[in-house]
Amino acid sequence: MRALLVGVLVGGSMVVTGAARADGVEYAALGDSYSSGAGAGSYEAGTCRRSANAYPRLWSQAHGGTLAFVACAGATTQSVRDGQLGALRASTTLVSITVGGNDAGFARVMETCVLRSTDACSAAVAQSRIIMRDTLPARLDAVYGAIRTKAPSARVVVLGYPRLYTHTPVCVGLNATKRATLNKAADDLNDVIEDAAERSRFTFSDVRDEFAGHELCSGQGWIASVTVPLADSYHPTARGHRLGYLPAFASTVDRAGVL
Repeated sequence: MRALLVGVLVGGSMVVTGAARADGVEYAALGDSYSSGAGAGSYEAGTCRRSANAYPRLWSQAHGGTLAFVACAGATTQSVRDGQLGALRASTTLVSITVGGNDAGFARVMETCVLRSTDACSAAVAQSRIIMRDTLPARLDAVYGAIRTKAPSARVVVLGYPRLYTHTPVCVGLNATKRATLNKAADDLNDVIEDAAERSRFTFSDVRDEFAGHELCSGQGWIASVTVPLADSYHPTARGHRLGYLPAFASTVDRAGVL
């Protein structure tokens, strides 16, 4: 492998400095809107909201190789199995995926918590937790097993989800109880996903450390609040992908020994 200049930050923008090329890597990026880049702008044509600023594109641009970018906004474990696994080959060497949030009713929970009472928000999260506990583990096992069957030699990195809100007493919008409830739900979802990744012997990449202190109400602009278009709301921005998801994924790939 030859050297290439890649990702350090100067004045908030990406500059190229020393990382390794991975020209032989065959990389497939699967999953939902947190992988497709909803919220990050500069979208491809179509409804999947695949962004030029999403972490799979940024990693591939920096490291070379080939990229099959099939992540799609709104994806569930079932739609990944039905519509995305065609991107995998026996020769695929690297796979990334975020999935599970839509199975657990992410959009419904956020709509309820934004528009309705604190009690309604808590009830929606409680219902989501039942799905996480009783239904989601088997769904994750099924999609991870299908990935392994289609790409038996690949390193598979399962990325989690950030908490949405930073810890602060003052935050315009949701009250403190709603914010704490949503953050705890994100933790519960990450726990379920990490356990499933371990059962499949995949590598879990926890992005909460990267996003800590940069969530909504931090003023950092890493996650979009209610915005237009609405589909971008409560998703990482281009900044969140560049400074949050990309470093989390890149460091996990390095530890997994893909390059």
